[in-house]
Amino acid sequence: MKIGNREFDLKNGYYIMGILNVTPDSFSDGGRYIGVGEALAHIEQMIEDGADIIDIGGESTKPGHEKISEIAEIDRVCPVIERIKREFDIPISLDTYKAGVAEAGISSGADMINDIWGLKWSEELAKAAGMKYSGDMASVVAKAGVPINLMHNRVNPNDAPNSSIGGLVDNSENVFGYGEDVVEEVISDLKDILKLAKESGISDDKIILDPGIGFGKLLHENLKTMGGLDRIAKLGYPILLGASRKSMIGQTLDLPVEEREEGTIATTVFGAMKGAHIFRVHDVKKNKRALKMFEAMK
Repeated sequence: MKIGNREFDLKNGYYIMGILNVTPDSFSDGGRYIGVGEALAHIEQMIEDGADIIDIGGESTKPGHEKISEIAEIDRVCPVIERIKREFDIPISLDTYKAGVAEAGISSGADMINDIWGLKWSEELAKAAGMKYSGDMASVVAKAGVPINLMHNRVNPNDAPNSSIGGLVDNSENVFGYGEDVVEEVISDLKDILKLAKESGISDDKIILDPGIGFGKLLHENLKTMGGLDRIAKLGYPILLGASRKSMIGQTLDLPVEEREEGTIATTVFGAMKGAHIFRVHDVKKNKRALKMFEAMK
């Protein structure tokens, strides 16, 4: 797959996507990189540590996060994208579910879109969240011809506008409506997303799938989804895994965000064993080393 000016072998290779949150309220590094200077310095370090792609996000998706307008999100991400393009030679992913932000980001130089709602952010969801709906993400991506990461997500019907991240409610509750086989339902939902993508004109060679760890799932559902990554990979599309420092790790190990790196590395290596090829992480260096060791043993 070509992302930006680089070819990625997403059948045999393993790649690190470094996270850059230009938000004041990210769950892990909120506020650290909201200035362009701080963001560029962090990107330079991630590139030195072995990042293959940089993923830029302008709105937090942590539980109870404040949703912001498209204009505010564009003002956060586009200046950073433009500066990165001028100063570095690395593909840029834009983490957004809003069509207007995606369009502006692509115009500024973003090479791919990372959509946490997998094309399913709708006028209805936007209205429920008290937000303006700017249009269809699938049409923007199809027209631009850029790759897109389609992430699995599910709405909690009791809290629709704020349900983008699961895992923080009582694990005895069935708030996201899964049956006995969570993985099969994730696969079914992803098939619906793929159908929508194809109907909108997004070609197969531009699609990456993401199981959505930490999104619309409880702890045991996240763990089962991790265990079923190989089944999801059988859909035939590259798999991106974004488990870095997530609540699944924190709840399993009973650790705060800043102490979840060993757990993250475990998910990266396990994910590679199960068929994932792109890993969205905060600590680029440690996860890159873990993948290099995995490849040597493999």
